[in-house]
Amino acid sequence: MDNPIPNSSLPHFSLLTPHSSLLTDFYELTMTNGFLREGRGDTVVCFDMFFRRVPDGGGMAIMAGVEQLIAYLQNLRFSAEDIAFLREKRLFAEDFLAYLSDFRFTCDVWAIPEGTPVFPHEPVVTVRGPVIQAQFIETMVLLSINHQSLIATKANRMVRAADGRDIIEFGARRAQGYDGALYGARAAYIGGVAGSSCTLAAREFGIPVMGTMAHSWVQLFDSEYAAFAAYARQYPDSCTLLVDTYNTLSSGVPNAIRVFNEVVVPAGFRPAGIRIDSGDITYLSLRARRQLDAAGFPDCPIIASNSLDEYIIRDMISQKAAVDSFGVGERLITAASDPVFGGVYKLAAVEADGVMVPRIKISENVAKITNPCFKKPWRLFDRDTGKAIADVITLHDEVIDDSAPYVIFDPDHIWKRKTVENFTAVPLQKQLFDRGTCVYPPPPLSEIRDYCARQVGTMWDEVLRFENPHKYYVDLSQKLWDEKQRLLSGNYK
Repeated sequence: MDNPIPNSSLPHFSLLTPHSSLLTDFYELTMTNGFLREGRGDTVVCFDMFFRRVPDGGGMAIMAGVEQLIAYLQNLRFSAEDIAFLREKRLFAEDFLAYLSDFRFTCDVWAIPEGTPVFPHEPVVTVRGPVIQAQFIETMVLLSINHQSLIATKANRMVRAADGRDIIEFGARRAQGYDGALYGARAAYIGGVAGSSCTLAAREFGIPVMGTMAHSWVQLFDSEYAAFAAYARQYPDSCTLLVDTYNTLSSGVPNAIRVFNEVVVPAGFRPAGIRIDSGDITYLSLRARRQLDAAGFPDCPIIASNSLDEYIIRDMISQKAAVDSFGVGERLITAASDPVFGGVYKLAAVEADGVMVPRIKISENVAKITNPCFKKPWRLFDRDTGKAIADVITLHDEVIDDSAPYVIFDPDHIWKRKTVENFTAVPLQKQLFDRGTCVYPPPPLSEIRDYCARQVGTMWDEVLRFENPHKYYVDLSQKLWDEKQRLLSGNYK
């Protein structure tokens, strides 16, 4: 059957190469080879991707990377060169290599849409299909979602810290690899940044591209004034000047004002801004603001950069810094303070005689005990406030009836119970693939960004705190909780 969601609906540029099918952990190949040889390759299973902890001790994370996962699954093929490479390892049976040569993805896949706030232990991606396929894609499911969710989450923290002021992503030169720069810029835009300095991200994803100048421009000319004047002549309608190359207050700002008066205004424009990239930016911005206002440029924005993060931004705002926007680089594009999004991919059920039989992973580390069964996550919204109350994970065929009171309870402390009324229950996941056919057209990135802002707005302020956020509850339905307890009691099948 032809795919109703053509590849052309996705960005045409990709850092995935013709050999990206081998961008996988080697044990995926050894296991899937073994599944086939043991006669289990067609066994239908269910895998969940979920994460156990929000980075930076935050109250929520932001889902991202779904579009790239779709593109990978749509184009999952094995070339003759791939097969030749694997044959050289002398580990893989010829029937397995033949299977890969004729590979066609046939799984069902569901995922929580990009831009949605997500929480530990709920399935953000669910895959159901032949184990040989569902197991093989583990690495790329995790790679696609973990990286972009990490950066989107970090970006959203910075956007919230900026309290309405723009954040601009400046991190390409410090990103951890080419794809880190490109897809990091995409994820940051989902998280709410206003634009990026990455030109390729602008071309491929429609992200507003932004930038000013480097210190080298100023240093190249015989004087700071000459450098500013030359730049203003070239870009009078978008003239933002970097004022901290020599001395911000005694040289940089006065020279910028002179050029604004002598070049920009006579050309019929107003200055686009000044940027401060070093020193005590709060102090410098306040003094620079006074100079600009006194010179008749109260509308000239001040941009701050220099190893910023959400805490520094928040402190600058609390200290009344005269900063209108922030350029953030390394601490955003690498999520430097907590650079791992620990998503995992675990088997949850195995089909037998047409019935999905639950599987569980048990550990002495309680946090590593999985939730079994083929499942579905829901979000309950208060109808009066529009705020999210809690998430509930149910069996996949369960329906939460929001026309009647519904009891939710803490799955770890079951005496903590609450009857929810006057609420709307919304399934969180969307189906991406139906038996290998893509049925979900990824929305435009600008729509994802707007959706993210709206969904973050449904979270209570207590959940959004940077320190000691309120725990947002992810509960289990009674049926799912009962099934988990049965398995924990020793009835593993």
